[in-house]
Amino acid sequence: MSETLRGVVVCHGGLAAALVTAVEQITGLTGCFVAVTNSGCDRDSLEARIAEAIGGGPAVVFVDMPSGSCLFAALHRLRDEPNVKVVTGVNLAMLIEFAFHADEPPAEAAARAVATGGRAITAP
Repeated sequence: MSETLRGVVVCHGGLAAALVTAVEQITGLTGCFVAVTNSGCDRDSLEARIAEAIGGGPAVVFVDMPSGSCLFAALHRLRDEPNVKVVTGVNLAMLIEFAFHADEPPAEAAARAVATGGRAITAP
């Protein structure tokens, strides 16, 4: 893949920034993700924040919930972008997996992250 795959984490409040910081601390990798918050904006502003974070290249957008403003803004803005995939229910395990496989095409990176994130959810 010629362009670097970008990870964009879109969440309510400060969650996105906290997740990005945690991934960087755990992996030692920086610059894999851009954090976007929905705080203090309407849907149009949130869509603009997401588009700016993506920067026009290939990306996987991770949102916190499978419903709500973050997902709706991402889907509305990105519906015609073939090189952008959206993943809901973000968790730390999927972001760490993505960080180590950001050289894959968006669909493959998203599928890998979803599989890892799903396996991380258990009730031991």
